Amino acid sequence: MKESYQMGKQQIRVRDLGIIDYQQAWDYQEQLLKENVTIKSSRARNTAADIEVVETPTTNYLLFCEHPPVYTIGKSGHMENLLVSAGQLAEEGISLVPTNRGGDITFHGPGQIVGYPILDLENFFTDIGKYLRYLEEVIINTLGDYGIPAGRSKGETGVWLDPEDKSKARKICAMGVRCSRWVTMHGFALNVNTNLNYFNNIVPCGIVDKQVASMQQELGRELPVEEVKERLRQHFAKVFDAELVF
Repeated sequence: MKESYQMGKQQIRVRDLGIIDYQQAWDYQEQLLKENVTIKSSRARNTAADIEVVETPTTNYLLFCEHPPVYTIGKSGHMENLLVSAGQLAEEGISLVPTNRGGDITFHGPGQIVGYPILDLENFFTDIGKYLRYLEEVIINTLGDYGIPAGRSKGETGVWLDPEDKSKARKICAMGVRCSRWVTMHGFALNVNTNLNYFNNIVPCGIVDKQVASMQQELGRELPVEEVKERLRQHFAKVFDAELVF
């Protein structure tokens, strides 16, 4: 695997988008990704033409946001995992958006922290599996700060509680990413104070025999979302060995 040749800690620009429509956030991710891909394509052309220029660096981002209620389905997802009709979705005011990320169907909504890292992995490491494990580690460490023991479920992406006990296993953080020329988009959705009833309308992530969880449900109290974001930022910087800039 190709490792980054750059010295020192990478910088990651942190932006909090607040409550934002899913499509609007997706469009913004695409914009940032394309800016980085354009830079990398220009580098490749200059190299091929043996042109020496001062290279423009790519920019890493970590976006946080919350979405109004929406179901999103990945490019490998199955519509049969949506258990309600379009009419019912309209009645409940829930959107349905097919996306270009990996994974199946999931829910985004109020009380959930969604993180969208737009990283040039050539600044870190070129290994998608390792990238997903790093994202999981960020979430696992954050949950540990609140006394919630979490881990991984073999063969399944995301962060789980009691993953070894099939009768108790529940997902607390879903993940799905896309990568173009080693630039990432999409990311993770951590259930903090999320209304879990929304998940009754779907087969979450296409997994039929496991449940979902939230930090609020596990701790029996509502969590300060901004506090959880700060914990996520701290662990993201540590796991990725990066400097966050605001």
